[in-house]
Order: sequence, then C-alpha cells, then structure tokens
Amino acid sequence: MGMPSVIISGVGSCIPTRIVKNEDFLEAEFFQENGERFPDPNDVIIRKFEKITGIKERRYAEPGQKASDLGAIAAKNAIEDSNIDANDLDYIIFAHNFGDMQKDNNRIDMMPSLAARVKGHLGITNASTTCYDIIFGCPGWVQGAIQATQMIRCGDAKNVMVIGGETLSQTVDPHDRDSMIFADGAGATIFSASETAKGGYISQCSRTDANEELCYLAMGPSFNESLNDHGGSYIKMKGRKIYEYALTNVAEAMKCAIEKAGLELKDINKILIHQANEKMDEAILHKLFKLYGTMGDSKALMPMTIQTLGNSSVATIPTMLDMILKGKLEGHKLNSGDNIIFASVGAGMHINAMVYQMP
Repeated sequence: MGMPSVIISGVGSCIPTRIVKNEDFLEAEFFQENGERFPDPNDVIIRKFEKITGIKERRYAEPGQKASDLGAIAAKNAIEDSNIDANDLDYIIFAHNFGDMQKDNNRIDMMPSLAARVKGHLGITNASTTCYDIIFGCPGWVQGAIQATQMIRCGDAKNVMVIGGETLSQTVDPHDRDSMIFADGAGATIFSASETAKGGYISQCSRTDANEELCYLAMGPSFNESLNDHGGSYIKMKGRKIYEYALTNVAEAMKCAIEKAGLELKDINKILIHQANEKMDEAILHKLFKLYGTMGDSKALMPMTIQTLGNSSVATIPTMLDMILKGKLEGHKLNSGDNIIFASVGAGMHINAMVYQMP
C-alpha cells in the first residue's frame, strides 16, 4: 500500500470578542527608538499606520485569558467540526512564541507546554495523546501542519491536531507604534490519514535565515526608558528589513512548493498567507506573478483578514481557513479539488509554504 492521503478533517478558531480600534490609540504615548517622542501627533501616526498596514482594528483577549485558553476553545471547535473523538488524537502540537503570559506582567510561562494544557482543558484521558509545542515565529502553525503530515505519512499517527495561538497584546511595548499591528487569537486544525480521500497534502518548502536576519524580529527593552527599570522585554521589529526580506524570499518559497507539487501558478485557487501587513502581502503576490511572467486577480486569490483582525501571528492562517470553510469570509469559498497554498514568514527568520488540495 502507498502512503495515505493527509486531509484536514476538522477546523476551529477562537476570535476574541474584544475589538480595539485604531482610534483607541489616540491617547498612547509613542516613543522613537532613540527614546524621544515623535514630532507628529498621534492622529497623523495612526493615519499613516493604517495606510501602510491596512489595519483598522484588531482583537484582544479578555484580561486574564491566556493563549492556552484561546487554543483550547479553538481545539474544542475543531473536534466538534470533525467526526473524531478527542481521545483518538495521536498528537497535539501547539505553535506559539510567547507561551501563557503571567497576569499583570509580561513574563513568559511555557511549563508545562501549552499543548499539554490544552489536553488537560479538553479532558483527554488517553495517555498516548502526545503533546508538544513548537516555536517557529509566525510560520509556526504551517510548520506544525508540515510535521503533522510527516508523522501521518510515515505511519506514526492517524490524527494530529495543530493549534496556533497567541496573546500578542500582552507582549507589546505600549510605547512603540508597531504595537498597533499585533493581535490575539487561536486556530486549530485536525490532520487525518485517509486511505480513500483524494487530495490533501501535496508538498512543502521551508527555510531559515539566521545571520543578520536574527535581529529583524526579537525581544528588546521598551522605547520608554522609564519602563525598563522593571526588566520587561517586548516584541521589537525592523519593519523595513522584514519587508525587504519577505519580498525577496516568500514568493520564491511558494514557487518552490508549487514546483514540488508538479503544478503551475494557474493551478492555484487560493493563497492563505500570513497577515502582517496588507501592502507587503500584495507586493509578495505581485512578485509571485512576476516569477511566473503573469498577472492575476490578487483579491480573489488572496483572502485578507488583517483589516479587522490585525496580525495574530500563528493564529492567522488557521483562523482564516476556519472562516472560509464556515462561510464567514465574504467573497471566498473552497471547493473540492481546489489547490491552496499556506505561506508564512516570521521571526527566525523563517519562511514556509505548503500546497494542499481540498478533498
């Protein structure tokens, strides 16, 4: 017998209900990297921010709600969407970057693993349901999906749940204008072996650049020096460097995955790409078109959620997939036989792309 198909058998998400609009930052005190205040007033800073990123609002978890709590809700929804009993999961993989944050500070708590916490939340009693976390920047969920596929194809598992969850609102420097990019959320997907289904996982391509790229997204002190007495550490990013890096390399990774799949760009029906910056995603897609010497309808090909959900890191792609499959993302649907790409870029710097055909 050949290798089984690896199909998505259940999807679920947890999109927090707390909406934070751009105008909610009008009273923020934004500092530059040198510790000085910006010469522009906040309304100008916010207007420029929205024009570049496309973000109008984002979602934050409720106070006291942790990444593992969001992940458990998404996981429960994915199980209900599938025909699988939670005790039949062979693995739970939780992709995140900051663990659960301790209340009232931004100290990271990763022990026990978030995947194990979700297993506890779900009340799974099967000791063989093995749990672990992966740290792979924003592409963590895609990497988890790649690992799940590999385990299933080599016969080590039949059902693997991959969760991407984050509460970035608790790790941002409130005095850094980049803090407006980040959001909270979780998405969960069950990958299952199938001897009968057509389609499923086809190919993947991934890479890590860890020379000067290490500093593009990293933890650092607040731009407000008075906060640094408390020893806090916050997300810091070099936006221009990331933009240039992503523009050069993400389209290449997608092309690599398409070629490994034995397909052409014209065979791809949807590209679910990590949502970090609307302009950057559009530029990446145009670069991909250019690599194939063609032009396409980017709005039809590339669904966007960043305008209202912000950048929820590892949660972005599984959340978007759940929304499309549940008919909650206007103008987008997925049909049997459609070829889709999951693609992401983030801290590492890591990039990955995976081609999947809807069963």
